[in-house]
Amino acid sequence: MISITGLSKYYGNYPAVSQMDLDIRAGEFFSLLGPSGCGKTTLLRMIAGFVEPSEGSIHIDGQDVTGLSANRRPTNMVFQNYAIFPHLNVEENVGYGLKRMRLEKAEEKRRIGEALEQVRLSHLGGRRAHELSGGQRQRVALARALVMRPKVLLLDEPLSALDKKLREEMQVELRSLQKAVGITFILVTHDQYEALAMSDRIAVMFAGKLEQVATPKEIYQRPRTRKVADFLGGMNFLNARLVGERAGTVSVEAAKFGAVNLSKPQGFTATNGHVTVGIRPERLRLLWDDDRAEHELIGRVENRAYFGEVTHLTIGVEGLEQPLSIVETNNFGADDLPIGADIRLAYDPDAFVLLAEDEAVKA
Repeated sequence: MISITGLSKYYGNYPAVSQMDLDIRAGEFFSLLGPSGCGKTTLLRMIAGFVEPSEGSIHIDGQDVTGLSANRRPTNMVFQNYAIFPHLNVEENVGYGLKRMRLEKAEEKRRIGEALEQVRLSHLGGRRAHELSGGQRQRVALARALVMRPKVLLLDEPLSALDKKLREEMQVELRSLQKAVGITFILVTHDQYEALAMSDRIAVMFAGKLEQVATPKEIYQRPRTRKVADFLGGMNFLNARLVGERAGTVSVEAAKFGAVNLSKPQGFTATNGHVTVGIRPERLRLLWDDDRAEHELIGRVENRAYFGEVTHLTIGVEGLEQPLSIVETNNFGADDLPIGADIRLAYDPDAFVLLAEDEAVKA
């Protein structure tokens, strides 16, 4: 649906987006994820036609739209602040963009009704904007975009103004809506969990470049670089020594964890025989009483943070430069472990991931 080739945007000498190549599929829920200032919103606005690229091209559904104005592109955008017109009611807000299409009144009313039904607001057509909740305002903005029947819907952090509970509810609704209408959605977000929960694929961006493009599961379980691994969830990083290398796999020696065989990521290089490996906090687990595991470590509780269903533990292990982070469910008493308690940890060598040097990718 979207093909981006050699796309760059410079503000003076500053590259907001640099030499980007990216393909986004038809009917895909695609997320642009990264920290503030990484270029994701600039990229979205170039796709929309609000920002002119310095270099490169954008094709949408086979058409070169690089030089087209926003109103001539088969896209529509939902902004972070929703931009609801306060002097219009819900129906008037949703149908605002249809006025320039000069449709028959009956057809205009039918399309407004269809859009409101899609976002489950049919019963609020006559309500004024100031009478709407945050979630309802977000749905009006979605309906106003969908009523134009775009091939691509662009979403610029549309849930950021909502409280946590409503935000999570709207994530489910937005994903269900995308499946129902079947068009391509592109979401900009800095919230890693939002991207993981909603996306078919995620593009992680840093400093105007793509760091990794993959499915949520792949990007979480097999991050290519330390930067990606650190941005998406917690990760324990360990210095290791390269002891063997074959096509597609490497063997490393990680302090206290011993020899581990790992898949070799694209772009992998070892510096003076030293590499970085990672293991997610939830892939380490506490051993209780007579529990035994093939692979164990001895450690001591240095800190503890209670999060309701889970407890985050910081465990010091003799011989490791940095303490380990562990996420443990509270079924067995992790929330009651005293600071300074000696504990045993179990780990699976298959849970380790080898991390390449940071580099831009093409996707």
